[in-house]
Amino acid sequence: MAALLYLFRWPPGSRDAEAQAALAYALAGDTAHVQLLADDLAKRFPQDTVVQSVWLPTVRAQVETGRKNAPRSIELLQAARPYELGMLSSSAPNSCLYPVYVRGEVYLSENQGTAAAAEFQKILDHRGLLWNCATAALAHLQIGRAHVIQGDTAKAKAAYQDFLTLWKDADPDIPIFIAAKAEFAKLK
Repeated sequence: MAALLYLFRWPPGSRDAEAQAALAYALAGDTAHVQLLADDLAKRFPQDTVVQSVWLPTVRAQVETGRKNAPRSIELLQAARPYELGMLSSSAPNSCLYPVYVRGEVYLSENQGTAAAAEFQKILDHRGLLWNCATAALAHLQIGRAHVIQGDTAKAKAAYQDFLTLWKDADPDIPIFIAAKAEFAKLK
């Protein structure tokens, strides 16, 4: 899942590079590195709204998701709600809606299909903020999974098909692509 991040060529140690690295480590389950980076970000940017209210809560929520602590993840992500549709970087012309995506994944992990679908739909509704972010394509897959939980096979099939169409030229050995094809085949 670390491939979720759309990395720019930020200077090493910059706020944006460090925040993205922290989220990548959180997605990979490497909590030791996450903690070091999160502590450094918190210390270096104590007055930075994006760091304190978006990046750190999102990173910490992803860690809690890995720990199967969904209520804490949702609680942490509350801080990001007022800012999640804004730009996370002064140097990047987009926002990947990471807090929204992580919240959607939390709801999926708790089999809350309706809540998960609403979060992933928010991503699809704001594609102009995403540009080439992986969250844009992955939202199709995740909303398909949410529809499966809801028991809506028709909507699930359509969402999976959208994802598979977007990824039709993807390398065939990417684990999430393999999983998506297998899940779609079960719906037929």
